[in-house]
Amino acid sequence: MKPFAPAAVLVGAVLGLAAVTGCSPAPRNAGPLRATPYTAASAPGGCPTAASLPLPKDFLADLPVPEGAVVTSVEHRTGGRLIVATVVRSGFDATLAFLHKQLPKAGYTPKDGEVEKDDAESNFSSTTVRGRWTLRKMPDCEGGVYLTYLTSAVS
Repeated sequence: MKPFAPAAVLVGAVLGLAAVTGCSPAPRNAGPLRATPYTAASAPGGCPTAASLPLPKDFLADLPVPEGAVVTSVEHRTGGRLIVATVVRSGFDATLAFLHKQLPKAGYTPKDGEVEKDDAESNFSSTTVRGRWTLRKMPDCEGGVYLTYLTSAVS
């Protein structure tokens, strides 16, 4: 049995690591994804050139979206989660200032946010909704930033 001891230790370590990291053969949120693919075509410089997709009917009517945002994709995920990806052309700093001012004004409380050189993100919530926005500079689109909202109902 001595020759098998190192193998048993190795198998135990791998299984323990998988348990700690949450690895499993099946995804945790397995289920149908209903997504609208990115349909806003991009110019050679990376900026969207197609018309914006419409905001979905289940997007929160009072959730502030910057003027001129181009909706590039919409995904409905399991658990009632909604992801709406946009491109905004007003620049990183102006879009960040918009989010910091308009979300609280609309009744959303920010939490656990951070700002770095080219990206920022924050959770937000109200009595009925939990969400997260992310903001990232677009390298190939002058003044362009990706702004993505993830929302779900409070359970």
